[in-house]
Amino acid sequence: MPVTALIPFRPRNPKTRLSCVLSEKERENLADLMIRDVVAAVSEAGCRPMILSTHPYSLPGIDVEVREAGLNEGLNRFLEEWDDPLLIIMADLPLVDSDAVKRLISTRKKMAIVPGRGGGTNAIYLSKASSFRVDYYGASFLKHTKIARERGLSCQVVDSFRIHTDVDEKEDLVELLIHGTGFSVRYLEELGFSLSIEKGRVGVKREKNGDE
Repeated sequence: MPVTALIPFRPRNPKTRLSCVLSEKERENLADLMIRDVVAAVSEAGCRPMILSTHPYSLPGIDVEVREAGLNEGLNRFLEEWDDPLLIIMADLPLVDSDAVKRLISTRKKMAIVPGRGGGTNAIYLSKASSFRVDYYGASFLKHTKIARERGLSCQVVDSFRIHTDVDEKEDLVELLIHGTGFSVRYLEELGFSLSIEKGRVGVKREKNGDE
């Protein structure tokens, strides 16, 4: 039986910290393409993708459950009802590939976790979902490893560049333009984004502005 990969998603007005370079419609388009990159990676890894969305959303062939609750509340309700193995992976990881996912779900521990930048959590694999609860925001990586200890769950910390790299701010687009191969990076290129190198620092520039 394939592992279910649960992907929390906010399709409306996402990624507000990218408002400095993208319109609301462009941010929604980018978010849609990033989750498609994630869905492709987990599917190739043999997982069954499922989207937990804050608003109505559809993706052909993918189960979508709409829960208007906050991230923690929505996920914890789901965990309470799910006794099987589960991968929770964020929707803004456009560099993720199947090898990284396979490495994560092949752990021999009760759970495995991939930290995000700044103390966040980008992915959690649980051998039994109902044995855990999540506590995102802030230093969630530290909170999640503490919860694992309190619940007696052996935990493997997985060092993965492909899963560690999320996209929240303008500077994060650099990594996507350099390392991306999927839907997301092609969209950025269509919008006119490219790398900008000044005084040894790599940034991004945009040749054109406005919605498509």
